Amino acid sequence: MSAISTSQHPYLLRAMHEWMTDNGDTPHIVVDAQGEGVDVPEQFITDGKIILNVSYAAVRDLQLGNEEISFEARFGGVPNIVRVPVAAILGIYARETGRGMIFSIQQDSEVSPPEDVDGDSPPTGGRPHLKVVK
Repeated sequence: MSAISTSQHPYLLRAMHEWMTDNGDTPHIVVDAQGEGVDVPEQFITDGKIILNVSYAAVRDLQLGNEEISFEARFGGVPNIVRVPVAAILGIYARETGRGMIFSIQQDSEVSPPEDVDGDSPPTGGRPHLKVVK
């Protein structure tokens, strides 16, 4: 494994978008509209955020890249090119079910393995230690 790894954020976005589309749901993304490089229609921003329908039926030329998401869409009948850096995407959800994923700032940081439930430290070597729970 290399010291520099690719962000998991765009991969999770693409996977969730595909899953929602395959299930007949309408994927929407929540965007931090004040994020660097965000290019969205300003009149639709509320409380510093914008929710965008990114279904294939609502947009043209959808590009779900590693660095940014871009597409063409109509807002109030006016065509717009939308560009959103992946880092500015706060979450993705299905309009019909509300199911989706919220991204935290620390989404790509390394996570420490959890401690044992009963407070014991994990074994340092040898055979695995298993307990029977009744």
